[in-house]
Amino acid sequence: MKQARVPQFYAEYGVPDSLDGRFEMLVLHTFLLIRRLKREEEAGRHLIQSILDLMFADMDGSLREMGVGDLGVGKRVKAMARAFFGHAAAYDEALASTDEATLVNALQRNLYGTVSVTADVIAIMADYVRLQVKTLDANPGAELLAGKVRFAPPSGTM
Repeated sequence: MKQARVPQFYAEYGVPDSLDGRFEMLVLHTFLLIRRLKREEEAGRHLIQSILDLMFADMDGSLREMGVGDLGVGKRVKAMARAFFGHAAAYDEALASTDEATLVNALQRNLYGTVSVTADVIAIMADYVRLQVKTLDANPGAELLAGKVRFAPPSGTM
């Protein structure tokens, strides 16, 4: 969550500083971490489940704090879960693709779907995502399983 809230994403990378924008950044970073944890076999699967449980419980609590009633919370959390898994699938497919445009398109559709940004901004975010894949791949499994996750900082000012 800490990495998803780096102010630079909202001030310089064009991510909307809104509930939706913050959710999308959380989705992206959670996906990246889960993608890496899948290599850690059984322990990784358990940690992935714990992360998802915590993330959706936090969403539930946040919605309640915002005044959403009990009946609405469940529906909204289900919609957020569908969005998370749909976006994660799109990012996973994009990173597996040899076509560079696939990641750019996934980011345009998901992260920047509610705003208009330049192709340069999206390309910088795509480079950031690729850097995070490399950075997380270099994180030792034992450290990740102990909760010590290292992301690379966003690059300098655009």
